[in-house]
Amino acid sequence: QVQLVESGGGLVQAGGSLRLSCATSGRTLSTYTMGWFRQAPGKEREFVGYITWDIGATAYGDSVKGRFTISRDNAKNTVYLQMNSLKPEDTAVYYCAARPLWRGSSWEEYPYWGQGTQVTVSS
Repeated sequence: QVQLVESGGGLVQAGGSLRLSCATSGRTLSTYTMGWFRQAPGKEREFVGYITWDIGATAYGDSVKGRFTISRDNAKNTVYLQMNSLKPEDTAVYYCAARPLWRGSSWEEYPYWGQGTQVTVSS
């Protein structure tokens, strides 16, 4: 079983930055892909990006490309989402997710999820 716990959300002004963390436990995730997704009220869950534990390969959604960066700390079993140049439209609940072996941007492909953390960007 895989446990994921997000933290670091909060209220920030437009143009500001936040760093979200996703602490993992339960099993070795060396062959997993760690994804970040977000969901705003009334909207579908949106792909933010992913990172692979093994080689650190990353990919990002078009709406965050160039502003958000995903990284991992293998020693701490933690994945990070650094968010810069935040916009009001980035306001959402942000989720960390994990899937074995394969990379992907579809939330339905990720069987393990954290509880989410709220990010609110004021204008």
